[in-house]
Amino acid sequence: MLFKRYKVQSMSMRNSLNPGHHVVDIDGIQQSFHVAGQGPVMVVHPGGPGIHWQYLRMGFLEHHFTMVYLEPIGTGGSGRLAEHPHGYTVERFAKQLGRFLETLDLSNVVLLGHSHGGFVIQQYTIEHPDRVSAMILYSSSAVTGSDFMVAAADGVRSFADRHQVEGRAVLRAWQSVPKMSSDEDYTEIMRDLLPAYFADDVHEKLDLGVFRLRIKATILIGNNEPFDVRSRLQDLSVPALVLVGAHDFICGPKWARTLDDSCSNSELVHFAQSGHFAHLEQPEEFLNAVLAFSEAHRLIP
Repeated sequence: MLFKRYKVQSMSMRNSLNPGHHVVDIDGIQQSFHVAGQGPVMVVHPGGPGIHWQYLRMGFLEHHFTMVYLEPIGTGGSGRLAEHPHGYTVERFAKQLGRFLETLDLSNVVLLGHSHGGFVIQQYTIEHPDRVSAMILYSSSAVTGSDFMVAAADGVRSFADRHQVEGRAVLRAWQSVPKMSSDEDYTEIMRDLLPAYFADDVHEKLDLGVFRLRIKATILIGNNEPFDVRSRLQDLSVPALVLVGAHDFICGPKWARTLDDSCSNSELVHFAQSGHFAHLEQPEEFLNAVLAFSEAHRLIP
C-alpha cells in the first residue's frame, strides 16, 4: 500500500491513527510517523541510531495491530535538534517517544524496539512503566561498552574469514565507521555491512539488492557513554519479549540472555536461521512468537 500524508492539526484527534503518513509538532520539533493495520496499538522504534524506518516495516503484524512506525528525530521527515548532529542520546530519544505518546494520548501501548530502538524503549519504559503494556526487545541489549564492541568486531572478522570476497568489503566498511563524516558515508557503510547482518545461508539466498537500497542513514551523535540498564530492569514488571537471531553478530544470543536475565517478567525466543533481521529471515516464526506472547499477556483480543 502507498502511505498518504496528513498534517495533524489537533493533538487530541484519533485521526492521527488512520492509515497514512502523519506529522505532529512536539515542542517545536516535527515528528513524522506512519500508521498501517488495525488492532491494538504497537509503536515501533527503529535502530541505528539514525537508520531510517522503512527497513522495519512488518506487514504481517499489520493484520493484528495498528502499527505506528516512528521516524526518530534527526531522520527522514522528522525534525532535527538545534545542535544536530549532536545531542541524540538514548535519554533524548526516550523523551521524544514519551512526548509523542502524550501528544497522541496513547497509553497501554506495546512498544517494539529494534537494536538501538530497543535501548530507547527500555529507557522510556523504566521511567514510565504505567504507560506501557509490553515491550518487544528485538535484536537488542541491556548493556553496551567495550566488551560489546569487541564482540561485534570479532563477529565481523569471523564473517570476513568465512566469505572471502564479500568479507573484504564488509571488513572495510566496519573499519570505516570511525571515519565517516556525512550521511552519504553512513548510508554506504551500512549498505556494505548488510551481508554480515544476515545468517550465512539466508544472505546467500536472499536478493539483498532491493533491501540494500531501502537502507538510509543519518549521522546522529549522542554522548558516547555505554548503555547499561541491567539493574534498573530488575524491578520492572512490564512483560518483555526478547527476540534474537542465533547468528546476529552485534546483538546476538549472549546479549539477549543478559537482557532476559535482567528483566523480571520476560520471555526469550531464539531464531535459529536468523541474524539481525529475523522479521525478514524468518517472518513466519517471528509472527508466531509475537502472537503467542501477545495472546499470553492478553495484548490482542
